[in-house]
Amino acid sequence: MSQFSARPFSERTALWLQQSGLHPLLARLFAARGVDSPEDLPLDLKRLLSPTELKNCISTAALLADIFEKNEPILVVADYDCDGATACAVALRGLKMLGGPEIPVQFLVPNRFTMGYGLTPEVVELAAQQIPKPRYLITVDNGIASVAGVDRARELGMEVIVTDHHLPGDTLPKASALVNPNQPGCSFPSKALAGVGVIFYLLVALRAELRKRGKFTSENQPKIENLLDLVALGTVADVAQLDRNNRILVANGLKRIRAGISQAGMQALFQVANRDPRKANTFDLGFAVGPRLNAAGRLADMTLGIRLLLSDTQEEAYELAHELDRINRERRVIETGMQETALAHLQEDQIAGSIEGRNSICLWHSEWHQGVVGIVASRLKERFNRPAIVFAPADGATGEELRGSGRSITGFHLRDALDIVSKREPGLILKFGGHAMAAGLSIRQADFEKFDTLFQAVSKELLNDELLERKHIHDGTLSAADFTPEIGDLLAEEIWGQGFPQPIFYGEFEIGQQSLMKEKHLRLQLRPVGNGALDSKPLTGVWFNRTQTLPAKAKLAYRIATDRYQGQARVQLMIEAHDEDIA
Repeated sequence: MSQFSARPFSERTALWLQQSGLHPLLARLFAARGVDSPEDLPLDLKRLLSPTELKNCISTAALLADIFEKNEPILVVADYDCDGATACAVALRGLKMLGGPEIPVQFLVPNRFTMGYGLTPEVVELAAQQIPKPRYLITVDNGIASVAGVDRARELGMEVIVTDHHLPGDTLPKASALVNPNQPGCSFPSKALAGVGVIFYLLVALRAELRKRGKFTSENQPKIENLLDLVALGTVADVAQLDRNNRILVANGLKRIRAGISQAGMQALFQVANRDPRKANTFDLGFAVGPRLNAAGRLADMTLGIRLLLSDTQEEAYELAHELDRINRERRVIETGMQETALAHLQEDQIAGSIEGRNSICLWHSEWHQGVVGIVASRLKERFNRPAIVFAPADGATGEELRGSGRSITGFHLRDALDIVSKREPGLILKFGGHAMAAGLSIRQADFEKFDTLFQAVSKELLNDELLERKHIHDGTLSAADFTPEIGDLLAEEIWGQGFPQPIFYGEFEIGQQSLMKEKHLRLQLRPVGNGALDSKPLTGVWFNRTQTLPAKAKLAYRIATDRYQGQARVQLMIEAHDEDIA
């Protein structure tokens, strides 16, 4: 079952926003997304929430300033996804900007296939072997659940500063400092900071502390804001909720990319992705640049991606970016094969034919790749509108261990659901972590059926028919006068993403010529019906991954974009849904 409904908004608020000078269409869209007054519109940096509101941020900055004075070795321990890689690059670049180029700071990123996620005791053992041996470990985008790892670090004479954004477990690690907006007792208004956002805030606080100690003045202090292109990439790629604070971070990062003053690695990633940085938007970050950086952690070693983000020469950056692009193409091939196998398995089990009978999907295969399970889980979640967890054999693990990655739907908190399973059957889940929409876990291969049964039971309890209905929410209709390249460009310049969704419109169209592109994408000619559409010119529409043709007249949900070819700009409608498909 599916629902198809218009996103509600206050016409009074929309008028108020419009009277402040905002384009009428944007006024309507922003009002529908919770922008209540013209004061909420500006996204300049001075409107960022203060680091003083982030628990332990100021005291941790003072600790870092003390470490600088003692010139003690630091090791940044990163995560192997895009958020972790950008957070690591921001940490290293920022610490060297503030402490000086000679500050003894290195980085370490665990191999996801042999060491797993976070600051594990095994990672700590490796950290202790670095030369020079670090006195302090700083985690970025991980660490909140690393109780055993922090204990082991202290045993080996190292202190740990945890910077993270994930939800904590029942026990916090005994770290020297812990900065996380989601830790108990933190009143920071934005709980949606990505890992890269947390370390950026700590650097801002550190700059203020060093300024207070007389190392800088407000006139000659390092420009930490130069790192905002990396903050924007990590925030969008991690699908962080784009509340106003995150939108400020992303907007200012995109501003730097568009102005051509981003990091060399960012410029190289845009080049290999064949995207124009002058028109950079959140779609580019989330679907073109981010996946290429993520590919290193999925199939190889995220050290490659971090090296790219730390590169200061165009030649080296382009060389590394091309290697990431090659790895990403390999990832796509693996993902396609895994997805086809998964769908065939579902059909064999008669799950796909009666998907309403299950509230969740759990799958594993002996030949699946551990680095791609999260993407396949996301694809299954999108296709069936069910929480999905996909497992693969764990490389280097003993006891036939499976490592899985899950993706969830709105209304089903995945980490909490795994916590329920873990408490009902202690020892079934070897370890797990994550948040509402995504999580990772490990189980024994022999326990897969038991886990599937228990997870299905929990999903039955927590999900009702309303939550399982596929919801297509649109932003109303457009008039014929709105189908212009200028409107497409206007929308592309704004900050859309998780929690501040990209606009989808709805309307009736006469369908003209229909054809297939690359045998899997539907291309069609459209003419809008109503809303001043008389004698309007035909529009081009594209429906990706659909081969079934449409009737002569149809009601469609679509995004509007501007397509440029050989110097000509034209409107293109990106079709999302057809009312008969969801009836």
